Amino acid sequence: MPAKSFKRTLVTSALPYTNGPVHIGHLAGAYLPADMYVRYLRLQGRDVVYVCGSDEYGAAILMQAREEKVAPQDIIDRYHPMIRDSFAKTGISFDNYSRTSLEIHTQTSQEFFQKLSEKKQFVMKREEHLYDPSAKIFLADRFVRGTCPFCGYENAYGDQCEKCGASLSPLEIKNPRSTLTDAIPELRPTTHWYLPLGKWQPQLEAYIANHSDWKPNILGQIGSWFTEGLRDRAITRDVPWGVPVPKEAADAAGVAATGKVIYVWFDAPIGYISSTREWAAKKGDPERWKRYWQDEESRLIHFIGKDNIVFHALMFPAMLMAHGEYIVPDQVPANEFLNIQGSKLSTSRGWAVWLHEYLDDFPPDLLRYVLATILPESKDSDFSWSEFQARVNNELADILGNFVNRALTFAQREFDNKVPALSAPSDADKTALAELRKFPIQIGDAYERFRFREAVHLTMNVARLGNKFFNDQAPWVTRKTDRSQCANTIHISLQICAALAVLMDPVLPFSADKLRSMLGLKGIRASTPDCDPASGIGWTEAASPLLQAGHALGRKEILFQKITNDMIESQIEKLESVEDAEPDTSYADPKSTIVYDDFTKMDLRVGRIISAEQVPKSKRLLKLQVDIGYEVRQILSGVAEHFSTEDMVGRSVVIVANLASRKMMGLESQGMLLMAEDREGKLKLVTSESESGSVVC
Repeated sequence: MPAKSFKRTLVTSALPYTNGPVHIGHLAGAYLPADMYVRYLRLQGRDVVYVCGSDEYGAAILMQAREEKVAPQDIIDRYHPMIRDSFAKTGISFDNYSRTSLEIHTQTSQEFFQKLSEKKQFVMKREEHLYDPSAKIFLADRFVRGTCPFCGYENAYGDQCEKCGASLSPLEIKNPRSTLTDAIPELRPTTHWYLPLGKWQPQLEAYIANHSDWKPNILGQIGSWFTEGLRDRAITRDVPWGVPVPKEAADAAGVAATGKVIYVWFDAPIGYISSTREWAAKKGDPERWKRYWQDEESRLIHFIGKDNIVFHALMFPAMLMAHGEYIVPDQVPANEFLNIQGSKLSTSRGWAVWLHEYLDDFPPDLLRYVLATILPESKDSDFSWSEFQARVNNELADILGNFVNRALTFAQREFDNKVPALSAPSDADKTALAELRKFPIQIGDAYERFRFREAVHLTMNVARLGNKFFNDQAPWVTRKTDRSQCANTIHISLQICAALAVLMDPVLPFSADKLRSMLGLKGIRASTPDCDPASGIGWTEAASPLLQAGHALGRKEILFQKITNDMIESQIEKLESVEDAEPDTSYADPKSTIVYDDFTKMDLRVGRIISAEQVPKSKRLLKLQVDIGYEVRQILSGVAEHFSTEDMVGRSVVIVANLASRKMMGLESQGMLLMAEDREGKLKLVTSESESGSVVC
């Protein structure tokens, strides 16, 4: 169904886990495309609400809390503000950014659960589940690792094999072990609520058949699940962290509610509902959320990464159908993954560009633009710092920024910093204005079809149109030979700049605002929350000239600064401090065979770390002073996210003593620490009890 058939639109982005900061892979997957889309809708004057929030329950957070010996609340309170603030500084314009630890989410999830319980939509099963006798806890899916029964991968999780993609249950895993204690789990009986997805398969198949316009990656993945046949899905867990199962439902089922929580993948999408409820309450209209969730004239769109397809295209729709009072998603634009510098992004090893670190070094619009040009819309894409530099310098600065600067410079120098009049336009003038009129429709059509890379390319074509027109008309010549034609050229160039100040807003909101200030252009409809959709100059109006003759322009500035080689080298050094760019959750494959003489070329020595400190402006590097018996070496090691400085001091370690020195973050590193990496990407020091300077052989 086309978007214009709906009165209003609710847009969501996948709730990020609060067990770490967000990186640019997250941004490219679910947040930047959604923000571009909602900004476009706001400029169109459409009724749109954009919600998200932190996903603060689940096994990953509980596991991290146990490892750090802190409460789960400490973990989420650490990362929620960091994630929220990073999004805000990047211009991700949520109408509401919530968190699932709030009471409104607990209430919403329990009400939803209770409704399904009352409608007898659950199946109760008493079964034997895996129990960790050491941790004295039942093991949820992610607390179990073992061998995949389908492909033999030895490090599959209890809910899914990351190698073959098969959906699993902990009882299907061969040779299971607890991720908490590495204990071999026991089978013990427990009772849980299940959502019978198989019951809803006919309706889900009909629902998906009605959305043949969805991306092939979504339809293909869903189709394989239909072929296998949907099975009952447990939606409660025996863990101490999560939304408690409502007592009424437990009493009705004759089950003790104590220790029972709602499965995170049942409560997490309900977080979209609770965030909308929170937004409505803040607006002073607590019932307003229902218009977006329970009115058939509302459109629901989920922006996600491909790892969340099944939950948003099958499980959540089944939940909404079972409830009976909600609309179901109309679109689920799922993106593929973003790689970094040609290698898979790895948070455990720090092979990532963290959003909060990026924002310390560069303006947000540069990243927004570069990511928008390489969004993984149909296949995995790659971010490299060299391409970042090239696109900023060659496109933002040399095409868009240069055109704006030339037009404003001429207006300032030749026409008293005002818009000159257009008189007796030439055929070239008319052609340029006719071309400009086409762009709002063309770019808007790309946004409507969720073709964001195409939309950005077309937007940059507006600046290309301006540059070509400016060059062809040569105002530096006509200012002496034909003042009227020179005035026409600058008039039309400024109209193109004004159109850009609207059309570039979805991808470059900060720069668009800056350009509007430079043009003295006021009255543009905001693309941010709480804008009045009925007021101001919007998207459609950008097809027509926005500046009147004689309009006073503002103060000219450089719109985009170029990125220097030194800036890029600094960013690459951060990544190169990570010694292995692409870990696997299985043991690494053996390297090629070497001869004994190759091994003897390495000088491995025992050294004692006598001091350790964090390298300024680096989240990963530690600067170590290592006594290797005959001298003290300075060694930089990218392990700050695995070890504290206190952990390192006094340890006897093994180093490669004859490794050529290199500079990182402006500091010299005179060797390398040997580390051991387990199957989960966690690092351990290779230590020795021998004296400093001893040769390891």
